[in-house]
Amino acid sequence: MSNKYVDKEQQEAEKPDNAKPGKKMKGSKTVSQILSGDFLTREFVIENLGFIFYVMLLLLLLITKGYYVKQVSDNVIKTEAELDEIVSDYVELKARFQEETARGKLLEKLEGTGLIESIDPPKVIRVKEEKE
Repeated sequence: MSNKYVDKEQQEAEKPDNAKPGKKMKGSKTVSQILSGDFLTREFVIENLGFIFYVMLLLLLLITKGYYVKQVSDNVIKTEAELDEIVSDYVELKARFQEETARGKLLEKLEGTGLIESIDPPKVIRVKEEKE
């Protein structure tokens, strides 16, 4: 096998006219049929119309599911934000309650009423029940 120079222009000129342009024409014809809607009248499309509607229904359900998931995720984010706010309010109120019910504050509030703090610790009275 020998290596010799091949002129591409000459080789293309020797090819038959329908070699490559036929393929381009076929693709162009398909696009033209799709744009004009002529492909819908073909026998294959008419015979499989039920399946085509089924696939369209599935696509519609898929799109609907996407919107539903987006809505649910937005609701979850909103609810989590509300929960965080409620938890922070709870912590704040609990801290304020503990501060107000501290021993020193209670003594200050009870000074005007005449009540005093007991010095003796409380005693527990336990009664043993006798079984008969």
